[in-house]
Amino acid sequence: MEISPELSVRRGRAAVEFYKAAFGAVEIYRVGGSDEQEEVVAQLSVDKGSFWVADESPEHKNFSPESVGGSTVRLLLIVEDPRSLCEHAIALGATEVTPVEESHGWLLGRIEDPFGHHWEIGKPLTEWPPRSGPERP
Repeated sequence: MEISPELSVRRGRAAVEFYKAAFGAVEIYRVGGSDEQEEVVAQLSVDKGSFWVADESPEHKNFSPESVGGSTVRLLLIVEDPRSLCEHAIALGATEVTPVEESHGWLLGRIEDPFGHHWEIGKPLTEWPPRSGPERP
């Protein structure tokens, strides 16, 4: 089983380019996003994870954060250097929500991308997941 989020956005072509530039995402699959068919659906990969980006489609109940007044989820991007990646994303148009700082065994910050999605960017400072804690299946 695999979970792969799909982000609904306005300006899908610009979103795909932002994620490629800001996070080093690699485009795996794409439909549309051309002058002939402006709306895009694309699968992007960052290291071991992937996510989808698609233009919002209100008629199918897929709304961007810009349409609903905010994001309903946060995405966690685990990287070796959270500070540098946050600074890079901010330089490309993201907004800092929370500065990168140590908290609960993580070095973690949060940005809002230019399309309204929130990304927590960080790395664990100790072994993760911790060996002690709730039983795991």
